[in-house]
Amino acid sequence: MADPTRRGLLDELFAEDGQTLTALEGRLPMTRFGVMKHLRVLEDAGLVVTRRRGREKLHFLNAVPIRLVHDRWVSKYAEPWVASLSDLKQRLENTMEKVFEIYIKTTPERLWEAITDGEMRAKYNFGVDVRSDWANGSPYEAGHAGAGVEIARGENLEVDPPRRLVQTFNALWSDEVRSAGTSRVTWEIEQVGDSCKLVVTHDQLSEGVSGEVYGGWPQILSGLKTLLETGETLTTPGSLMYSSAA
Repeated sequence: MADPTRRGLLDELFAEDGQTLTALEGRLPMTRFGVMKHLRVLEDAGLVVTRRRGREKLHFLNAVPIRLVHDRWVSKYAEPWVASLSDLKQRLENTMEKVFEIYIKTTPERLWEAITDGEMRAKYNFGVDVRSDWANGSPYEAGHAGAGVEIARGENLEVDPPRRLVQTFNALWSDEVRSAGTSRVTWEIEQVGDSCKLVVTHDQLSEGVSGEVYGGWPQILSGLKTLLETGETLTTPGSLMYSSAA
């Protein structure tokens, strides 16, 4: 992050996620090989995630590690101002796909339970639980029971425990997010030693969609990691604020 070129690459992916190496190379005053070296450093640090789309290799900004730093060092001092500025920037983005990656020291079975168990889900998801029979083609609903607020609903397109869960997603908490229509969320779990790599891909987002629809993932996944590794819940100002709002 100390290198200005790497910060520039992250800025480019923040402005337009899912870019090819060729596209990124055209925006920087250096050789293709130089851009590849910087991208490799960012990938090794977990700040950039790559995905194959046909013959192309796309690069996505992974906001989760940045959010973890934010939760530890920034939020206790400046959460209200940082959250407002981040929300403003997200609203100005035009994006079709977001990819988030995090490593959690747990088992695939325990991670799957945390994703699909309503009581556990509420502990790291701003108090929002989820209800479903978790069968292929079955519906699910998410809401805040205490506040009586419906948050989201959709269909379980693919249920393969404890490895993969694909769902449609319809946000319901405001008129603005309802207008975004249906998008898709894919959870992918891969065991790595005594830990799990969790990749959440939120795609099929409509052009100009509100950042509220996908902007909560870094904090949700940070809370999931905290819960499974420590048994505790996040108590940063942002997590408490959004939990109360829900």
